[in-house]
Amino acid sequence: MEEACVHRNWPKTKEHHTTRRRNFTPGGASLQGEKTKKNNAFHYKSLLKFQKDLKTSFVCGPAVVQDTGAEGVHEEAHKQLFPEDAGSMSAWVIDQYGTNAVLRYTEDVPTPAVSRPTDVLLKVHAASLNPLDLSMRGGYGATLLKLRRDPLSLGSSSEFPLVLGRDVSGIVVDCGTEVTHFAPGDEVWAAVPPWKQGSLAEFVTLSEYEVSHKPQSLTHTEAASIPYVASTALSALGNAGGLCAETAANKRVLITGASGGVGTFSIQLLKAWGAHVTVTCSQNAEGLVRGLGADEVVDYTAGDAPLTLEAMDRFDVILDNVGGETELWALPLLRPWSGSKYVTLVTPLLSHIDLMGLLSGGIQAGCALHNKAIQIMLSSGVFYRWGFYAPDGPALDLVRNLVDSGKILPVVEAHFSFPQVPQAFVKLEQGHARGKTVVRVTEEDSSQADALEQNMPMDSGDMEPPQNQVFSQQ
Repeated sequence: MEEACVHRNWPKTKEHHTTRRRNFTPGGASLQGEKTKKNNAFHYKSLLKFQKDLKTSFVCGPAVVQDTGAEGVHEEAHKQLFPEDAGSMSAWVIDQYGTNAVLRYTEDVPTPAVSRPTDVLLKVHAASLNPLDLSMRGGYGATLLKLRRDPLSLGSSSEFPLVLGRDVSGIVVDCGTEVTHFAPGDEVWAAVPPWKQGSLAEFVTLSEYEVSHKPQSLTHTEAASIPYVASTALSALGNAGGLCAETAANKRVLITGASGGVGTFSIQLLKAWGAHVTVTCSQNAEGLVRGLGADEVVDYTAGDAPLTLEAMDRFDVILDNVGGETELWALPLLRPWSGSKYVTLVTPLLSHIDLMGLLSGGIQAGCALHNKAIQIMLSSGVFYRWGFYAPDGPALDLVRNLVDSGKILPVVEAHFSFPQVPQAFVKLEQGHARGKTVVRVTEEDSSQADALEQNMPMDSGDMEPPQNQVFSQQ
C-alpha cells in the first residue's frame, strides 16, 4: 500500500504509545480521538453508569464509591466488573477438531489475566461468528497457529481446550501498567487474533493495540458484528488494494460474493471513500446490497453474469470473496496496464502448511503466489495479491468514527443467546450469509437484541440507503 495511505510503523517509545491513536488514519490525515487522560468527573459518571448497566452481571446491588479520584474510580470499576474470586469462567470450547459435535460448554475455563504491561482484560458482552471460526473448528490453520501461540514448543504443545470467536464487544476490566489509552469501565470492541483464545467466553485478554473504543451509537450486540470484517476489509482494500479515503474517489471496484460480512462492510467503506461499487450476489440479496450503497448489482446465479460484467467499464480493483473459478472470468475485467489490482481473500497458505508442514507448505504456497503474480503482471499489467485478516486497533478507531457519523452500519442477520452457540454455528454453516451472526454473551445484551429484533422488522427487498438505521435480519 502506498505510503501516503498508511502509517503503521509506530516507534516503540512510551511517548508515541500515548499519542499514536490520536494521529492514526489509513489515509495519513490526523483524526482527533479520545483524550488519553480523562477527568475525574467523567470517570465518576461512567462508574455510576456501569453500576446500573452491569447489575445483571457479577454485581448484586449498587456499590459505594468512596474515592472520586481517577485512580480510585478505576479500582472501584475493576472490583465491580471482575470480582477477586473469579478464578474460572464460562466458555464454549473445543477439545479436538471436528464438526459441531466437538463444541462443549464449560464453567471451568481459567479466567485470563493481565500478564503483560500492554494487556487489556475485557468482559465480553457480545461476540460474533465468521467463516474462519467454522474452518478453525475443523482444524484449518492448526499447524501455523499452534506455533504462533507457543513458538518455543515448536508446535508440540496442545492448543486445547480452544475458545473460538474472532469478534468482541465488551467492557475493560483490567489494564497492564503501560496501557495509556484505556481504563477499567471503558466500552470497547476488537478483532481477536486467531492465535489467541477467542471471545465465546466471559473474558478475553488482548493487547492495547488490538482494541478500540466502541462506537457510542451502537449496542454491544450491534458492535460485535463489525471488528473482524472491518479489519479484513481494511487490510485487503487498503494494504493489498492500495485504496484509502484519499485515493478511492471515483475508482471502480468490483466485489464478488458481496452479501456476507466482509462484502457488506466493504460496500459501505468504499462508498464512504467515494468509490463506484459493483457487486455480485444472489437475486434475493439485491435489496440488501443496494440499501448499503452498491451502484450496480449482478446476480451471480444467472448464467450470463460474466457477460454482464464484461459489458461494463473495466475496474480498478476487484475484491474476491469467492475464489475458485471466479479468477478465470474476473481477472480480464480489470483495466490492463494501469496499476489495477486483484485481491483475493481465498488463499491456500494455511491449508498448504496444514497438509505439508510449515516449511514445505509455506514454500509451495509462496511459489504459487509468486508464479501467478508474475504471469498476470507480464500478460496484462495487473497486480495479483492475497488479502489477509489483520487485527488492528487504530484501524477500528477510524471505523468507529465512520459508524458514529452514520456512514457505516452494522448488518446483523441473526443473533443467539450464549447457550445457543451450537445453533449459531449451524446457522453459519448454512451459507448464503446476509450479514453477521452474533452471540449475546450477557443477559442485558439479550434484552437489547430482543428489542432490536422487535423494532427493526426489515425486508431486504425494500431497504433505503444508510441513514443511521441498523440492518437486522432474522
